[in-house]
Amino acid sequence: MNIAFRFFSKTGESVFAILSPLLLMLASCGINKEPVSFTPGEIWNDNKGVHINAHGGGILYHNGNYFWYGQHMIEGDEGNKAMVGVHVYSSANLSNWEDRGIALKVDEENDDSDIAKGCILERPKVIYNEKTGKFVMWFHLELKGQGYYAARSGVAISDSPEGPFQFIRSFRPNAGFWPVNAGEYHKKQVADSIKASYCGGKGCLPAHPDTLNLLGRDFAKGQMARDMNLFVDDDGKAYHIYSSEENSTTHISLLTDDYLSFSGTYARFFADRYMEAPVIFKTSQGVYFFMGSDCTGWNPNAARSAVAKNILGPWTELGNPCFGADSLTTFNSQSTCIFPVQGEKDRFIYIGDRWTPDNAIDGRYIWLPVELKGERFEIRWHDKWKL
Repeated sequence: MNIAFRFFSKTGESVFAILSPLLLMLASCGINKEPVSFTPGEIWNDNKGVHINAHGGGILYHNGNYFWYGQHMIEGDEGNKAMVGVHVYSSANLSNWEDRGIALKVDEENDDSDIAKGCILERPKVIYNEKTGKFVMWFHLELKGQGYYAARSGVAISDSPEGPFQFIRSFRPNAGFWPVNAGEYHKKQVADSIKASYCGGKGCLPAHPDTLNLLGRDFAKGQMARDMNLFVDDDGKAYHIYSSEENSTTHISLLTDDYLSFSGTYARFFADRYMEAPVIFKTSQGVYFFMGSDCTGWNPNAARSAVAKNILGPWTELGNPCFGADSLTTFNSQSTCIFPVQGEKDRFIYIGDRWTPDNAIDGRYIWLPVELKGERFEIRWHDKWKL
């Protein structure tokens, strides 16, 4: 059965239009669809009516769907450890997210496993390898019961974006390799005045990391890797970005072609700047942007940003990219991801976490639009905004 509608032409004449049920369905599904809207910092429920549990996460776009991976938290301060694993959600519109379950489970049976229940597993990110057809997950890993001493990178692999992901191994980056921008002073005798335990943040080290030669200290066993991210460039090459040298310096490492290990090519940047929560994204003009935070534990701080024409540098710092109220605390959040909106040129979205370490499961997400301003970018607060 057809349905008649009356509307008016430009001349004001009354006109009847006949819509078939199929056209009516298309009109209701597409033409009148409301834009996707976001309310940063509010409870964000999935398709089951449960607050999304994907902290410190990242976004992967594959075959028409977005996949959101993140740390699965539980209630209380115990939730800051990995008691469950990595959660994954999927969405076609970035607003309505479907719970796809646990993509990577911790090992509940073997306490000697690198990913034993109770380890620290942070900032999981997933990328897709076009050559191998595999989905590859990387994350910052601290072995169970060792605090933040291990400073390792974990790798897992899957045939599907939803998982299950199979844990492969954990290790430290680039053992036996010097960064491409290392100086001769990095290869001299290692200082013996470095504190043995992790303390994080400015003042952790008794002197500048170059003076102490942390690179030399960790040359044979591999460099430290904590807060991390992944970036796949236009040519398909993938990079691992992480806090190293007792969190004092940022490393950017080229991965092997299968994305499963380090190629041995890497560079170090922002020495003695103590950057955490690193993020890299790239515009259509070939400009690379970096965003990170200071090392202040769970407490938010003013974000940092930088720009480069080559991912392996040089990088030029730009200052805090956030503007407006609460910009000095990055809107009470810490960067975890900046990702491109598919089908829209140079439209990016910032994702930050509002950590609640006393009750980890209650962490909220801050999604905000990124504004490109030539060779810099800006992020401003919106109580509610539409895509």
